[in-house]
Amino acid sequence: MSKWKVFIKSFEMYLSAERSFSKNSVQAYLRDIQGLANFMEDEFPNLTPQKTELKHLQAYIKQLNEIGIGASSQGRVLSGIRAFFKFLVVEKEMDTNPTTLLDWPRTARKLPDVLNEKEIEDVLNAIDRSTADGERNRAMLEVLYGCGLRVSELVNLKISEIHKEDEYLIVTGKGNKQRLVPINGMALKHIDLYLKNIRSHVSIKKGNEDILFLNRRGSTLSRVMIFYIIKELAEKTGIKKTISPHTFRHSFATHLLENGADLRAVQEMLGHESITTTEIYTHISNHTLKDAIIKHHPRNK
Repeated sequence: MSKWKVFIKSFEMYLSAERSFSKNSVQAYLRDIQGLANFMEDEFPNLTPQKTELKHLQAYIKQLNEIGIGASSQGRVLSGIRAFFKFLVVEKEMDTNPTTLLDWPRTARKLPDVLNEKEIEDVLNAIDRSTADGERNRAMLEVLYGCGLRVSELVNLKISEIHKEDEYLIVTGKGNKQRLVPINGMALKHIDLYLKNIRSHVSIKKGNEDILFLNRRGSTLSRVMIFYIIKELAEKTGIKKTISPHTFRHSFATHLLENGADLRAVQEMLGHESITTTEIYTHISNHTLKDAIIKHHPRNK
């Protein structure tokens, strides 16, 4: 058996059982580690995972560069490799993690498209609330924008997770981590209208009784359906930007920061593990600020 295979199998069990990673996440990690293992077995046949050093990993990164793997993809691969060697340290198979001093590729940060407040209003007002789907869609987008949820968090949101009196949601995010997110009165109002006027008349499939937003067949909505709903609304309102469910999350964070919210508070509401992930929205706000200065400063007139 391969020197690497035993440890990769143990790593798989660790990710699934102890870290509660999804099947897709586990498979992505395993693909990255298997790529490293294949390289090491070809280039350093006698090397075991425990004996891997910085120079061996640098040789692998060099190969990734030579075959044209981009910085963003390299970063994902290195994230998996770092997790693997961290696991070996935790299991006392190694004393130190050889990835600690490994240089990470610099990736260009692409600022996401955001909608301004008027564009948000235009999209919401374009929804035909005279239909059952329209009443549901208005409630969904109010929650999406008002709470900054990921699309997966939106489609899996449960009625039991809405605490109306205290005005907050319990949101289950990545890695099954839960967080409290405030919800505004407008979103709660449209949820109530949907529950009373639409959802109460839907024949709900078994297992979906607590899911808030349902399709016509009484089942959980797919993420793809949310994309289609938003795409149609963008076309209807004439918005030329590339928008998706995540655009509402970006807009939520950007508008909070533009109106003086604390960066740490926004980080908590978005469920970001690292503050650096949230900091991208400060760049968007700075762009908006620059545009405002250019437009309104007397020296630019």
